[in-house]
Amino acid sequence: MNDKTLRLGVNVDHVATVRNARGGTHPDPVKAAKEAIAAGADGITAHLREDRRHIRDADIERLRAEITKPLNFEMAATPEMSVMALRVKPHAACIVPERREELTTEGGLDVVGLADGLSSFVGRLNDAGIRVSLFIAADPKQIEMAAKLKAPVIEIHTGAWCDAIAEGHASVADAEWRRIADGVRIASDLGLEVHAGHGLNYATAEQIATLPNLRELNIGHFLMGEALSVGLSQTIVTMRAAMDRGRVRAS
Repeated sequence: MNDKTLRLGVNVDHVATVRNARGGTHPDPVKAAKEAIAAGADGITAHLREDRRHIRDADIERLRAEITKPLNFEMAATPEMSVMALRVKPHAACIVPERREELTTEGGLDVVGLADGLSSFVGRLNDAGIRVSLFIAADPKQIEMAAKLKAPVIEIHTGAWCDAIAEGHASVADAEWRRIADGVRIASDLGLEVHAGHGLNYATAEQIATLPNLRELNIGHFLMGEALSVGLSQTIVTMRAAMDRGRVRAS
């Protein structure tokens, strides 16, 4: 894989959501992760939330032990999650904001406001050889602070852009797109590796893939929804093709 390839990380959280709705072991997020990898995913993302509403501790442990591609462990910056990450040693840890009452992650992490606490947290993970990513808005101040905190990666929250497109708010979508494009450029100039995710579908993934300094997309809910109709493998193949079309437009 060359340095211009856009990687696809597949989030398997909502396979666990379906499992947990009834209890038991089916469907299995680890099995889904293996199928996604076989179909072309470059890595697997899983968010171990405080309330364990979807992914469980055992899922993280099995993913780390059984999959053949990198595991991106999404986590809040809490002592409990630090202990888990340092024990499991995933390839990457993406630090996200988390509120118990939210349906899903609603925005980027305020790394400016939380800088004092995040500094040592990021440092411990870096020292353990875990690639740290900060899930933030495409805001210059947040991006600059991420670089100061020595996180090697940021993941830009794309939810507002995707929502504006879905709701037909063209002017808002255009403004959010410019903000994302500027954010990717600023982060790259600061030496950060740039990822993006939240709310992406085939069309928005193809568009954002045109940003040449973007290195990875992390997508979950849309892929699992599409998989109900056409199967997970076909969904991954179709998403990869959309991303590749966008990459060609970027070259």
